[in-house]
Amino acid sequence: MSSRKFNALPGFGLTLGFSVLYLSIIVLIPVSALVLKSLQITWPEFWAVIKSKQAISAFKLTFGASLIAGALNCIFGSLLAWVLVRYRFPGKKLIDGLVDFPFALPTAVAGLSLAALFSKDGWLGSFLIPMGVQVTYTRIGIVIALTFVGMPFAVRTLQPVLENLDASLEEVAATMGAGRFRTFCQVVGPSLLPAILTGFALSFARAVGEYGSVVFISSNLPNKTQIAPSLIFAFLETNDYTKATAVAAVLLVISFVILGIINYLENWSSRFNQ
Repeated sequence: MSSRKFNALPGFGLTLGFSVLYLSIIVLIPVSALVLKSLQITWPEFWAVIKSKQAISAFKLTFGASLIAGALNCIFGSLLAWVLVRYRFPGKKLIDGLVDFPFALPTAVAGLSLAALFSKDGWLGSFLIPMGVQVTYTRIGIVIALTFVGMPFAVRTLQPVLENLDASLEEVAATMGAGRFRTFCQVVGPSLLPAILTGFALSFARAVGEYGSVVFISSNLPNKTQIAPSLIFAFLETNDYTKATAVAAVLLVISFVILGIINYLENWSSRFNQ
């Protein structure tokens, strides 16, 4: 007679019911409301909004800056996670705690801090502006803000994988004559790739929907430094819900497509490593 394992939670049916209810209230119902609202818009109205110069510029800037921010977080976030896991040094716990600082900091405060830092009289702006590098109220500032808010995702996703990675595999590769670059590419890299892609996906998704930190460091000029969330907010301020819904629907669809591609790459890399 097989013994059943003890489970601290209630039965499968009850926990599944609560899970579906929670997911529906938090995610499915709001997304469904947006989809249903967008279906009430006629195709000519919808097409006129999304093909406008202002909307196309906002989409390009939003997804372009988000992709750049996600790539930067992949590179430097992975490096930071590697340092925090593999090395011991004074102040390590402080730096490890600061990684979560963008989570706790309100995005509006983050935007104000970055704007003050890179302004003409700021600590960094006072050096960069005389060199001809303008950060505030430019697309560079938008990328920096999106990188800031998405950085913890890249680090925290990779850290547990690095902590559980068997360092003896690297030692074996070294004893067999493999150099550091080859060891990383053929031994370490494949094991970390799924986690790196997951960190990129989370960082990218966080950047696409970001508004608070960007609005203070960008000039929000149409066709120049206006991102899609700012465009939606501008339409809502004028009570133009049709245009706001159309932009939001396109943002939702493109985000799902990109995240679907990233999830496919994650699954592919996981099967490749097996």
